Amino acid sequence: MSDTLTATAATEVDADAPAAPRGVWRTLRRRPLFWLCAGVLGVLLLIAVAPSWFAGWFGQPDPRACNLSDSALRPGGDHVFGTDVQGCDVYANVIYGTQASLTVGVLATAVALLVALVVGTAAGFYGGLADRLIARLTDVFLGFPFLLGAVVVLTSIGTRSAVTVALVLALFSWPTMARLVRGSVRSVRDAPYVEAAKAMGLRDRRIIARYVLPNSIGPVLAVATTMVGGVIVSESTLTFLGLGLRAPSISWGLQLSSAQTYFQTSPHMLLFPSIFLTVTVLAMITLGDVLRDVLDPKGRG
Repeated sequence: MSDTLTATAATEVDADAPAAPRGVWRTLRRRPLFWLCAGVLGVLLLIAVAPSWFAGWFGQPDPRACNLSDSALRPGGDHVFGTDVQGCDVYANVIYGTQASLTVGVLATAVALLVALVVGTAAGFYGGLADRLIARLTDVFLGFPFLLGAVVVLTSIGTRSAVTVALVLALFSWPTMARLVRGSVRSVRDAPYVEAAKAMGLRDRRIIARYVLPNSIGPVLAVATTMVGGVIVSESTLTFLGLGLRAPSISWGLQLSSAQTYFQTSPHMLLFPSIFLTVTVLAMITLGDVLRDVLDPKGRG
């Protein structure tokens, strides 16, 4: 009998809780920018998953099959994007570089978001000593400039794979999102439906998973989407400076780094990786802006 009453009360609480996601998809479908960004990112994701298939469309499908006699060829013929100074096909390298760059951006953001959700939710929901300790911890990490902290850590690491660079960037990315999670959780922890769930005797874990996070995660997801683009730029910047990925890895940052010396004589070597990098970052940032507007209750109104 008590289980039946508890289930009935839980249903009533669910009915009182705002159904934030209900109108989100309908609103997104009416946004042309959403479909444009989703289409661009969908194509890039397919390229990252199956680069060999896309690289085989034009010229040389193997980015490491180089011929010095074809050094620095301009775009055209069998090399639609031209070749670099080692005679490697620029198109194949750009296609394969998509995988490493997206891996770093998505993995770093996912790890930072996971840490931020755990830490920020604990601080926002419980408050008190937990809130103060986590606030001081985030202050310590925020005291390090993002790129400077990444430079210091990466300099002391011997092996720099996409996973290693992503974890280092995540290490200095989570505090900002953790503060955002904390603020979002604090804004809903005293809501009537949360108080009702507490009065029913539901465990904190269930209250957080069922009522708090679903109604506070919207702004965090919007920022996380934007952050993917920022992380990709950071990885390219670090690699450009010689502090990120290293050969034989293939990424847009490595291509930009190797092409900087030959910009005046062979601008195509710098142009095409830059175009892919710019389009990816713009799509991520624009998608984040669209999600932020839609997930904002005032924006939906």
